Amino acid sequence: MNFDFNENQTMFRDMVRDFARQEIAPIAHEMDVKGEMPDSLVQKMRDQGFFGLSFPEQYGGLGVDTITYALVVEELARISAGVCIMVTVHNSVGLYPVSMFGSEETKQEYLPRMAAGEIAAFCVSEAGAGSDAASLQATARKEGQEYILDGSKMWVTNGTRAAFFVVLARTPGGEGHRGIHAFLVPRDSDGLSVAKKEDKMGLRASDTCVIDFDGVRVPAKNRLGEEGDGFRIGMTALDGGRIGVSFQALGIGRACLEAAVKYGLVREQFGKPIARQPVIGNMIADMGTELDAARLLGYRAAWLKDQGRKYTREAAMAKVFATEAAGRAADAAVQIHGGYGYVKEYDVERYYRDVRVTRIYEGTSEIQRLVIARELLRELG
Repeated sequence: MNFDFNENQTMFRDMVRDFARQEIAPIAHEMDVKGEMPDSLVQKMRDQGFFGLSFPEQYGGLGVDTITYALVVEELARISAGVCIMVTVHNSVGLYPVSMFGSEETKQEYLPRMAAGEIAAFCVSEAGAGSDAASLQATARKEGQEYILDGSKMWVTNGTRAAFFVVLARTPGGEGHRGIHAFLVPRDSDGLSVAKKEDKMGLRASDTCVIDFDGVRVPAKNRLGEEGDGFRIGMTALDGGRIGVSFQALGIGRACLEAAVKYGLVREQFGKPIARQPVIGNMIADMGTELDAARLLGYRAAWLKDQGRKYTREAAMAKVFATEAAGRAADAAVQIHGGYGYVKEYDVERYYRDVRVTRIYEGTSEIQRLVIARELLRELG
C-alpha cells in the first residue's frame, strides 16, 4: 500500500496551502466577525480554478481525483472552514447530480459555466424534512414541457451567491421517496427568491439561506435523470459530499492540533511548558492519533470512489469518525488554551464553533451510523 502522494497531488496541496496562507488567513477572523466573504476573494478563487476542481476536463474543469480534492479541502478548512464549505458544496452536491444524471445537452450548457465559477447550491432540506429527506413537501407539477416548482428549502449553502440550484421536489400528493424529482434551476428563474439569510453559530463566512420557489417554471430538459429518480440522485450526491465534509472536519481538527501544540509550548505553568506536562501531552497525543486514523478512513473512501467502486459505507465511516474526532480536538484545544480559548482573540474559539456543524449537515452522525449498520448487516447478515 502506497501512502505517498504523486507529483500532481503534492503540487495542488502546496498551491492551495500557499493561497490560503496569503489570501484567506489575513481576513479569516474579519470574515467570521462580519459574517460575510468579500467578492474579491471569491473572484481570486475563480481565477485559481477552485470552482472547477472536480469538474470533468471536457467541460472546462480541472478533473482532479478525489484524493487531490481531499487534500485541497483539508488545506482550505485548516485556514477557514467557511470558505472551504463554499467550494466543497459547489464541487460535490452542486456538481454530482448534473455530471452523473444530467442529459448531455444539460451538461454542455451548464457545466462549463459552473466550472468557470458560476456557483451551485443544493436544495433538499425543508422545515419538516431534515434527516428524513423523503418527507419533503416542495412540489413539482408538470405542465406541458415544463415543471412548476412550489415550496421552500432551508439550510442552503451558497444561497445568496449561487447561479444554479439543484432542487428536489415531488409530484403533488405523493408520499415517500417515490415521485421525487431532481432539477437544475437557474437563479434568474421568475419566482425564485432568497427569503432569509441565517445568522449562524459557525462557518460565518459562508452564507446559509432559505430559498423560496413560488410558481417557478423549469423546462423539462432541466430535469436530472428520469422522473422519480430525485431521491436516489440526492442520496448518491451525498455519498460523495460526505468525503468532502470528513476532510473539512480534518482541516479544522488539524488547525486545533497545531494551535494547541504552539500554545502549549510557550505557555508555562509549574516551571515548564504545559505541553511538557503529561496531562496535556496525553491530550495532544489523543488528538493526533484520532485525526490520523480519521484521515486514513477518508483516504480509503476517496480511493474507492476514484476506482469506481461502491463507497457508501466507507464514506459514512469517514464522516462520522472524522467529524467526531475533530469535535474532540476542538474541545481539547480550547481546554489547553484555558481562558484564552474562550475569547475571540484566539482562533481556537472560531474552530470550536465551526466544527460543530460537521456532525449535522450532509447527514447527521446518527444517520451515518444507520447507514453503516445497514451496509454491515447487508454484508455480514
